[in-house]
Formats: sequence, structure tokens, C-alpha cells
Amino acid sequence: MQDARYLAKKKLPSMIFDYLDGVALEADGYYSNAEYFKAIKLSQNVLAGGGSKKISKKILGKSYDLPFGIAPMGMCNLVSSKADYAIGKIAKTFNIPVCYSTMASTSLENTFKITGDLGWFQLYVYDDLKSGLNLAKRAQVAGYKTLILTVDVPELGRRPRELKHNFSANFKPNFKQVLDCAMHPKWSLDLLAHGIPRPQNFDKDLKINRNKPRGAADWNFLKDLRAVWKGKLIIKGILNPKDAKKAESLGADAIYVSGHGSRQFDSSPIPIHQILKIRRSINKNTILIYDTGIRNGEDILKALCLGADFVMIGKHALFSIAAEGFNGLVQMTNNLKKEIEIAMAQMGTFDVNKLNAKHLEDF
Repeated sequence: MQDARYLAKKKLPSMIFDYLDGVALEADGYYSNAEYFKAIKLSQNVLAGGGSKKISKKILGKSYDLPFGIAPMGMCNLVSSKADYAIGKIAKTFNIPVCYSTMASTSLENTFKITGDLGWFQLYVYDDLKSGLNLAKRAQVAGYKTLILTVDVPELGRRPRELKHNFSANFKPNFKQVLDCAMHPKWSLDLLAHGIPRPQNFDKDLKINRNKPRGAADWNFLKDLRAVWKGKLIIKGILNPKDAKKAESLGADAIYVSGHGSRQFDSSPIPIHQILKIRRSINKNTILIYDTGIRNGEDILKALCLGADFVMIGKHALFSIAAEGFNGLVQMTNNLKKEIEIAMAQMGTFDVNKLNAKHLEDF
């Protein structure tokens, strides 16, 4: 997936690439998680025989052909006017779930038309709790059956690479940025043809402010949301076992362990390190989803061995779209699938549903 990142950097203006690739403050959280991932080793077992690999997963009442999907990301169409469409199309091509953000460049009604039941919706709650509940109701009316409430952005993280560009949801390029865009004509022509992407899940007269706090929701709001939302409810951004247990007790169907791609809190607990702790703190039947720092198929297996039931892929999906459009996303998905199958052969195991910490060295 690093090749896709390299191509994305070449093909995107620096402002857009830095928005996509940037992390919080000094990037300590990013590198700590990466180093911990590297330190985890999968157990090798030889002479296990051959056979087909079972890599399908059933979670939240639905079967998927792969043990991973695409995580919610805001303003994906900044990468390409067809990014949201490509994400929806990949869901149907591989039978995997994809999640669209409150900050998506395409309305939740239109994204559901692309994905059907393979689409999930991610909810941000700002300072108006009623508006948050109304947006959830709107998603329910549109047909979504799975909702992700993101809880780890009480304040938007400071990302130095965004700040140097004065990036915002309503950005207006300065002269230097216009010049940079001119050096990337394919991206610029796409932008001129389709217009600057804007978040489409807000009232049209509302001026979008990314920096607006998103921390008004509390445990009482979760109770209200659970009462309103009739489908599956996932709580995303949990790194504390006590929070996981409380969310579960209030009706969460799944706990989503995530460090938000290291974009919010530089000194947060290391996300991959927290999986096992959180898995032990919640009911064995409660679904546990993971994202942050996934680089390849072996990383997906590491997360599953630690106790995750499913993994979501974030910005590398957008790197792939920036690199080669929908075909890049297909290549990424096929590569991850093949890497999982090769690693499982080395591990002497044939079913991702039977992975656990015993398949890791020194655990």
C-alpha cells in the first residue's frame, strides 16, 4: 500500500495530500502504533497441509466475503470526484461493508443508493444534540441499518500539515496553492468539471466549520440514540476498557477500537495495544472492530489474533483511489486478500474465524 501512497503524493496537490496524510502534533502516536505493529509477530507453523482459506466473516447479522471493509472518512471527493462512488462500488464488487461519514462529499441518501445494505453511516454530533438525533433518523429513513457514532473528536486535533495550508471545509486556494493545483492538471480539471467538494449532509444554508467542537454527546445522549436507532449501533473511537464496557451496557452492538488514524490525540494509548485489553473487558459476543495503522494483510491478521472481529481500512483506500481510481481500490483489496491468504498458509491456519492470541509469538 506504500506504492499507492507514493503515487497519491505525486498526483495530488500538496494541500490535499497533507490533509489526507497528516496526523496530530509531533506524530508520536502514529509512530508508536507503527512500532508496536512491527513488534507483533505471527506464529509460523509448518507441515499443516494445504487447502482453501476461509476469510469470510459474519458480523452484526451479515456475512461478508473478506475480514475488512472501508472506514468512514470525510470529504473523500477531494481526492477524486468519483471517490465516494468508487468506495460504494468496491462494496458491491467484493461484498464488504463501507462506511460514509457525516462529512461526506455525497449525501447519505445518494451513498445508500450506491451501496444498499453494504453501506454504513457514521454520525458526528456537534453542539446541537437534537440535530444529531435528527441526522440519525434521516439515515434510518434513507435505509441504513448500521450506524457508527464517532466519539473521539470532542475537539478537532491540531494537524500541522493542514494548518500550514489553512485548510478548511470551505477552503479558498491562495496564489501558491493555485500554482500547486496547476502543476496537477488532471486533479484540477476534475475539480473544475465537478466543483469543489463540500460536505453534503448539512442544511445547504449552514456554513460548515470543521473546527466546531464535536463533544456535546455524553452517555445520556448514547441512551437517547439507542432508543431512536433501531438498527445496529457501533461506538467508534474507544481506547479505554471501562468506556467499552459502559458503551456495551448501554446497548452498543459493537465496539470500534480506533485512534482515528493518529489524527486527533498524539498522546493517546496505542490503539493496537488496546485491543486485547478491551476484548477481555467486554462480552465475548460483542463485536469488536479495529482500525488505525493497518499497512498490509498481515497487520489485519495481527488485529484479528488480538481479538478484533473485523478490521476497517482508512486512508490507504483514498491513496489507492488517488493513484489509480477505482482500479487502484480493486488492486488494494486484491492485494490485501492475497497477503492474508499467504500469511495464513505460513501460519498453518485455514479459517480467520479461529484466530486468537495463540497464533502470535510471545502472547
